[in-house]
Amino acid sequence: MNQPAVSPTLDTLFQRTLMRQPHAPALLDPLNKSRITGHQPRRLTYAEADTAIEALSAHFVESGLPANSVIAIQLPATVEFVLTVLAAHRAGLVVAVLPLLWRQAELAAALNRTAARAIVTMSKVDGVSYADLAMHAAAEAFSIRHVFGFGTDLPEGMAPLDEVLARPPGTTRAVIQDGRKAAMISFDVTAEGFRPVPRPHFSLIAGGLAMSLEADIQQGATVMSAFTPMSFAGLASSLAVWLLCGGTLALHHPFDSEVLEQQINEHACDVLIAPAQLALRLGDSGLAARMPTLRNVIGLWRAPEQVAASEAWIAPHAPLTDVYLFGEAGLFGARRGEDGVPVAVMPGPHGAPREQSGSSIAGEILLTAKGTLGLRGPMVPIAAYAPPQPVGETLTAQPPRDYVDTGYAARVDRVSGAINITAPPSGIMAVGGYRFLSNDLQEWARRLGQGALLTALPDRLSGHRLAGRAQDNARAREALNELGLNPLMVEAFRDRSGPI
Repeated sequence: MNQPAVSPTLDTLFQRTLMRQPHAPALLDPLNKSRITGHQPRRLTYAEADTAIEALSAHFVESGLPANSVIAIQLPATVEFVLTVLAAHRAGLVVAVLPLLWRQAELAAALNRTAARAIVTMSKVDGVSYADLAMHAAAEAFSIRHVFGFGTDLPEGMAPLDEVLARPPGTTRAVIQDGRKAAMISFDVTAEGFRPVPRPHFSLIAGGLAMSLEADIQQGATVMSAFTPMSFAGLASSLAVWLLCGGTLALHHPFDSEVLEQQINEHACDVLIAPAQLALRLGDSGLAARMPTLRNVIGLWRAPEQVAASEAWIAPHAPLTDVYLFGEAGLFGARRGEDGVPVAVMPGPHGAPREQSGSSIAGEILLTAKGTLGLRGPMVPIAAYAPPQPVGETLTAQPPRDYVDTGYAARVDRVSGAINITAPPSGIMAVGGYRFLSNDLQEWARRLGQGALLTALPDRLSGHRLAGRAQDNARAREALNELGLNPLMVEAFRDRSGPI
């Protein structure tokens, strides 16, 4: 009897490379990890990573987490993040990624919306106690049964995972490896509000393929990922790209330019994946001399409307590939030519690589009737972005929609026929990669007290940054904590006594 074709999972891709080259380097920690988390940097081969993944996976099973349940992860870009994601998948769990910028209010909302059974975090990141944050958020989520943590000085009630990595693996669970199964849940903000976005393995792999094929990443490459991994684009550009090329993944906790250059040279990295503005900042005329091993640079644009006006890339030894990000809905890439300027993106199906005839279709770009950009394809979670049912028509079948409206204003150039993205979704701001409704600014400013001002200022690296003024700094700090706003999102609040 013929066996049905089963698409691979992320763990399948990992084990393929493990069987081929178990002693090859797999994962490299940031060089400044001791400052970030208090841990010493680690370097793991595929065999060593597999042992750690097996130990964590067994611990999740022994803790009583049922197959297909959700485990939330809020970790920095370190080896522990990669090991935890792969261990969760090996145990048959679905990973919900929680951005580091989130505080208690967002965490509690995400845990409740996904009915997460466990959360994994780090004791401290850049001096901030994420362990306490996770414990407080878990107390507000009825479904949470376990809180796991890496690091020392964990609060009472949090299960330590460092000692799990140090002991032999225990109980295993048979899991069907099928790429159609749910792999991750990320979170987006649209005009309709906060939205969980689930994805299967094949969708993540499709995102990684769209990047790696367009950028022409070679097999066995050493990939430097300097993009926060707590999103679809973050996972696709780090985990998926690494597993597809079967090479080495070096991680950088954003951002320290000097440490990043040191890592690239020390590890002889072939590929750099980073926010596009950071990549352009590095890509001056001296890039070849400073980082001679680089052969590819992938720049991720959180604000895709800025690509067309960006400066030319002037490092021909390492071509730049622009990757357009549309929240959690999807992405597409376009490699720049020899002149270094962004290439025209045409509507319709696009392959990977884009300019190669007969290449596999990575997705499709279209212009909606509302004058906004639409996406369809294997990486686009159409069901997650289905429009809300009209009031009073709950029993009426709605016409099927096979694309996602990203909300980005766009038009077709009359001369070239290319798509021009002109503006971000109306009413939505992005701060450090975190999206929120513009109307929330008014509520936040009201909570800061009389005479307070809160506004979002354009920022080339992070999209926008929050800035404002407050007459009462103590009240402003208290209100920020009540609102769950991470201080990293806020540039400064000033009165006569200076910033808070």
